[in-house]
Amino acid sequence: MEIQSIGVIGAGAMGSGIAHVCALSGLDVKLIDAERERAEKGLETITKNMERQVRRGLINQDAMDAGLKRIEIIDDFSAFSDSDCVIEAAVENEAVKKEIFAKLVPHLKPEAILCSNTSSIPITRLGASTDRPEKFMGMHFMNPVPVMKLVELIRGLATDQETFDTIRDLTIRLEKQPANAEDFPAFIVNRILLPMINEAVYALYEGVGNVESIDTAMKLGANHPMGPLELADFIGLDVCLSVMQVLYEGLADSKYRPCPLLAKYVEAGWLGRKSGKGFYDYTGDEPVPTR
Repeated sequence: MEIQSIGVIGAGAMGSGIAHVCALSGLDVKLIDAERERAEKGLETITKNMERQVRRGLINQDAMDAGLKRIEIIDDFSAFSDSDCVIEAAVENEAVKKEIFAKLVPHLKPEAILCSNTSSIPITRLGASTDRPEKFMGMHFMNPVPVMKLVELIRGLATDQETFDTIRDLTIRLEKQPANAEDFPAFIVNRILLPMINEAVYALYEGVGNVESIDTAMKLGANHPMGPLELADFIGLDVCLSVMQVLYEGLADSKYRPCPLLAKYVEAGWLGRKSGKGFYDYTGDEPVPTR
C-alpha cells in the first residue's frame, strides 16, 4: 500500500511538525485539534517554520507554497474517511488517546492504517482498543519534527508485516531515518533519555547543584548540546512526568520513580517553555533559572 493522504490528530508541537513534513513530501494532509483555534494556530506555526526554512535555503518558495496548499484544517473525524493513514499526536495520556480512537475508527476506510506518536504508552494496548490492531503501530517522531531525523517505529503484538513495511516506506519518504523499537515502555530514546533527565531533577532536588551548574556540567562535561533541565523545559515537564510514570508502572523498578520535585513543578503549572516557566523562567529577554 502506498500512502498519499495523511490525517493528523493534534496540532501542537508534534502534530504541526508531522503535518509540516508530510505536506512538504507531497502528501495531502488533514489536520484537526479539539478546538479549531488550536489547529489554526498550528498552521500558523507551520507557516513560520517553513518561512524559516526558505530563509535558510533548505526549501524554496514554490515548495513552501505547494506544501501549505496541501494542508487542510478539518472540524470532524468524518473528514478522514478517505485518508490512507491517520497519525494521532494528542496529549500523552492513554485514556485521551483511547477516547480519540473510539470516535475515529468508525469513519476510517477498512484499509486505513492508524499510528500513534506516543512517546511511551504500549502500542499493543493502544492497538487493542481499536477495530484494527493489525493495522496499528507506533510512529514516534522527535521534537522538533522538521529538524530531527529519527522516527522510532514500534509494532504491537498484532501489527502485520504489510503495515510495518508501509509505514517504514512512509518514514523514508519523509526523509527520516527509521529505527525499529520493541513494544516496551518508552521504547528506545525515552527509555534512556528520560531517566537521565529525572536523575538531573533529583540532583537539583537533593542540592547536588543548582539549575545552572547541572546544565553547564552536562553541556561541557558530557558535550551535550542542551543541559538536561533545559531539555526538560523544551520537552514539557508534564510530558517528562508522564513518561516516567509509564516507566515506573510498566517496569516496576524503583529506579524509574519520578522525582517529587518534577511532580511539584507540574502541579504548579510550571511546564517549561510552553507555559513560560519551568526550571527556567522564559518571561524575560533571556531564560533565568528558577532554582
